[in-house]
Amino acid sequence: MGSNEITIHNATVSDIEEVAGLFDAYRVFYGKTSDIIMAKKFLSDRIVSEESTIILARINDKCVGFVQLYPFFSSVNASRLLVLNDLFVDPTHRRMGVAKELMESATLLARETNCKGLILETTNDNTKAQSLYAKLGWTEESGVKHYFLNI
Repeated sequence: MGSNEITIHNATVSDIEEVAGLFDAYRVFYGKTSDIIMAKKFLSDRIVSEESTIILARINDKCVGFVQLYPFFSSVNASRLLVLNDLFVDPTHRRMGVAKELMESATLLARETNCKGLILETTNDNTKAQSLYAKLGWTEESGVKHYFLNI
């Protein structure tokens, strides 16, 4: 295997220990307090209950990034979608094509599972991610507003 070859696979429970560190770093990036125990439990619960698909990227057998996808349905379109909820690459492995590989793997999964498309949201200031999404053919939705009710 080449020194920087990226391999992709779906996470299983045996990957939890490794991906939890990246998931924790992802949450910290968005201003949350580090909590590795919660990260492990959350990811394990999602995988065991089959509530999400977590796709991992490895370089030299080290987990360096992940994307997490949740099933979603559009009543208006009477179709299945995937929500690309989480995308994170370890800062020391950025600009190596990892995020692109993960995004392309998510697109392939959507096609393979007969989804009409993928949806995601990101913060207004996450311009690096927005640039990647645009390069991969994603378009920004207009004419909609997202609302949140804190419970």
